[in-house]
Amino acid sequence: MEKGYCPVDTFINFVKGKRKATIILHLKQGTKRYKELIQLLPDISDRMLSKNLKELEEAGIISRKAYPVIPPKVEYSLTDLGDEISPILKAMLKGGRIFEKRMED
Repeated sequence: MEKGYCPVDTFINFVKGKRKATIILHLKQGTKRYKELIQLLPDISDRMLSKNLKELEEAGIISRKAYPVIPPKVEYSLTDLGDEISPILKAMLKGGRIFEKRMED
């Protein structure tokens, strides 16, 4: 391993974007439409959600399926890679809850 390089940092730096980990965890529960994601993430702007979805798609973590209908219908789901990393994010979620509980006590 190169000095100063750590794959953990690479992973955390990617998923720490505004709610990327949360998007992945929601998609782990099943395919979602854009409007559903907006409802699940009320504290994120349309612009930021679109940006994060595009970055996740470019990284191969989610897939986007557009249907040729009016009004437009787009669905997002996890790829195999997204499925593979979701347990890591679930563990981080659990760790966060443990840490929050400890901080409350």
